[in-house]
Amino acid sequence: MSDHISHQHEEKGLIHAFLMDGNGGGRHLSWDEVQNWTPDQGKIWLHFDYTEASTRHWLETDSGLDPVIINALLTEDTRPRTTNIEDGLLITLRGVNNNPGADPEDMVSIRLWSDADRIISTRKRKLLSVKDLLRQLERGKGPKDMAEFIVYLTDRLVWRMIDTIDQLEEQIDDIEDKALTENPGGLRHELSELRRQTIALRRYLSPERDAVTKIMVEQVSWIHDMHRMKMREVGERLIQHIEDIDVVRERTSVMNEQLLNRMSEQLNQRIYVLSILSAIFLPLGFLTGLLGINVGGIPGSQNPIAFWVFVGILAVVVVMQVAILWWKKWF
Repeated sequence: MSDHISHQHEEKGLIHAFLMDGNGGGRHLSWDEVQNWTPDQGKIWLHFDYTEASTRHWLETDSGLDPVIINALLTEDTRPRTTNIEDGLLITLRGVNNNPGADPEDMVSIRLWSDADRIISTRKRKLLSVKDLLRQLERGKGPKDMAEFIVYLTDRLVWRMIDTIDQLEEQIDDIEDKALTENPGGLRHELSELRRQTIALRRYLSPERDAVTKIMVEQVSWIHDMHRMKMREVGERLIQHIEDIDVVRERTSVMNEQLLNRMSEQLNQRIYVLSILSAIFLPLGFLTGLLGINVGGIPGSQNPIAFWVFVGILAVVVVMQVAILWWKKWF
């Protein structure tokens, strides 16, 4: 009875176990079948949720893996990398978060340990690329061995980045169009958010490019030249995505400078108008202030038409000022 409870506890962390038939298909395995698996039965893929305590327990007690590998499969914060340990590969990759309501730049990580006979992968959040891979295996159109598995998974991770990068390009196009008609102050928030997204994506894609490159060059017996050639194509597409993100980020920088220049020009125009008005009304204020002092001897104080004469003088002063400013081409 205690063994049955222990098996149920360990099975809780297992998301799925799939036995590959070497022809692109295979079948799902129960937990008991996983426990009794041997390499002569076929190549196996075990996918775990590393947040479950049962996953840690199985890795530490039954997996037969080195403690360094176990720690890497269970660690919370990871950056993309590839490490060759004996004749196996320890790989950490990240994919765009396509889960509903999630930010794409909040990338989801998957950790892999692979040798010639089995792949053990762990994750915390769902990754659609893993679902794609499992679906292909269930249809009999998936990878035939561990090397093809890694190539296929990496390819799906890179392929699912396309929509996110297209959205970034559409956003910067939209901001550039709005910049021609809308207030630049309101667009700067959108621009800052877009730049933040590109920086976050770039932060993980750069080491992911290095991880993919290292998969190509690592000398393990079960990865052949054909696999390295396919992985090279995946790496080229990943580099293209990184370049596209860099272009978007550079466009955000250029657009931010343009918006700042537009705001500066608007401010200068307003200051210029205020300066012109101040220049026109300064002498008028001086004259009215001079004649408004409450002392004797003010010219025309007893003349009933003096006010209108003074208004006429002020009008002449304004016309002369405008003429001088026009002649100086300050308008």
